[in-house]
Amino acid sequence: MLKIKDNVDLKELEKFGMSTPMYGACKDVGYENIDGIWILKKDRYIRITESEKARCSIDNRLSDCLYDLIKADLVEKVDE
Repeated sequence: MLKIKDNVDLKELEKFGMSTPMYGACKDVGYENIDGIWILKKDRYIRITESEKARCSIDNRLSDCLYDLIKADLVEKVDE
């Protein structure tokens, strides 16, 4: 599983096209990207929506946003 490193300020994600979602009365829970990538503040794990998983399996490409996060050394692989 991938997650944002603990020493990274989550505000940095905004530089990579991630925005802070606000839904109704919900508090600021994390960040999302239009490509279906979610990062929750509570655990920093990177989650990908089912529609994005299906798209990736069809055309075998990685979201540009996720690729940019990895290249910027903001992501680490962790055991579940």
